[in-house]
Amino acid sequence: MSVPRPAAVIVLAAGEGTRMKSQTPKVLHELCGRALVDHMLSAARDLGPERLIVVIGHALERVGGHLAATSPDARPVVQHEQRGTGHAVRTVLEEVGTISGTILVTYADVPLLRTQTLAHLLERHATEGNAVTVLTAEVPDPTGYGRIVRDEAGAVLEIVEEKDASAEQRAIREMNSGIYAFDGPLLADAVKRVSTDNAQGEEYLTDVLAILRGDGHRVGACVAADFVEVEGVNDRVQLAAARRVLNDRLLEAHMRAGVTIIDPASTWIDVGVKIAADAVIHPGTQLHGSTVIESGAEVGPATTLTDTRVGEDAVVRNAVCDSAEIGPEANVGPYAYLRPGTVLGRRSKAGTFVEMKNAQVGERSKVPHLTYAGDATIGDDVNIGASTIFVNYDGVNKNHTIVRDGAFVGCDTMLIAPVTVKEGAHTAAGSVIVDDVPPGAIGVARARQRNIEKWVLRRRAGTKSAAAAQRALDEQAQQEKES
Repeated sequence: MSVPRPAAVIVLAAGEGTRMKSQTPKVLHELCGRALVDHMLSAARDLGPERLIVVIGHALERVGGHLAATSPDARPVVQHEQRGTGHAVRTVLEEVGTISGTILVTYADVPLLRTQTLAHLLERHATEGNAVTVLTAEVPDPTGYGRIVRDEAGAVLEIVEEKDASAEQRAIREMNSGIYAFDGPLLADAVKRVSTDNAQGEEYLTDVLAILRGDGHRVGACVAADFVEVEGVNDRVQLAAARRVLNDRLLEAHMRAGVTIIDPASTWIDVGVKIAADAVIHPGTQLHGSTVIESGAEVGPATTLTDTRVGEDAVVRNAVCDSAEIGPEANVGPYAYLRPGTVLGRRSKAGTFVEMKNAQVGERSKVPHLTYAGDATIGDDVNIGASTIFVNYDGVNKNHTIVRDGAFVGCDTMLIAPVTVKEGAHTAAGSVIVDDVPPGAIGVARARQRNIEKWVLRRRAGTKSAAAAQRALDEQAQQEKES
């Protein structure tokens, strides 16, 4: 049968997450370029729910602001006092009213949960006609988890917490994930009857299962294919473990789609990254944000790209690029830094120890080494010599430099913006260019060399330099005498 569309998905995200020991709310900690809560919302959103609801409480303004910016389709419901999972769901239903249809309840700190697993839970719930279906998992070590106790027909009798379990029940390896599919009207009735008669004085959603079973309704269970999916993230250790799992999933998907990843163990890719078939990713590479790698491109080793596009057959090695665009067949690195606003044309080059910011480089133009190009427009077929500085900041304003098609900038040139080196013009090495250079001209702005004889002997007497100079002068005098 087709997977039924849930009437609502409720994501519980109100907890404090004290074990993270962080000023950042737990649900906003990032995992492969996406906040924990956003991973869950993405999985839920793919089910096509009629309503997407997030219960928030701790760090209300930060979490609410994040949701408003990233998930405007999700309705926030505030749980002002965090008094348990049952109380959280009751708060939702008191605000929005009874919801007809299936309600899926899940958590913001379960980032590895797949849409297909939730779809399987909904399918099982509908097929069996359950009042509630709990998502469970078989775990190697169930210590600390509530155990699923079933009857001979496979229906769930109860969920027993470890402290209340018998020795026989502790041997059960099927654990409760805390994720449920409920019949909406039955949930609305049962959640009002949840007791606070427990050590914490809280309303637990697990109690709803016993209430529904006591009312004569069927309680079912659906076993997740991989127990790792339902493991929550409660501290930095679990966050790192989840990141490794999710990164491995992403890498596998890219490799199966035709991408060569030389060393998956040292390669990290965010969920929003796109890589075309026949691209090659070398070891030590990190691809973040909305980075796009086109077919035939080679990236790495030791490269970090954030929100950067790399064109077909381009090569980027040992580089850091942020919000840059690297054209087809372009060459970047090693040891280059491309900052926001940098655009490299086809077959252009940003070489060793080159930094660029807000710079547009035309086709076949080369900035090979030891150069800073900030706030610059460089035309086609331009050569920028080593140690050239585009001096763009005067202490108050950022000014622009233009180097037009076919120009040649000599080594160690200072281009004091705003200035234009026009078509086919050259600058002499060591020049400080403050005025425009006309087409086809050469700009020379340097003092004529003047040698002061025997300056070292007079001003640096007793040094190794003075001794070397004296030996050379003595040899020269001897040669002149002999000739």
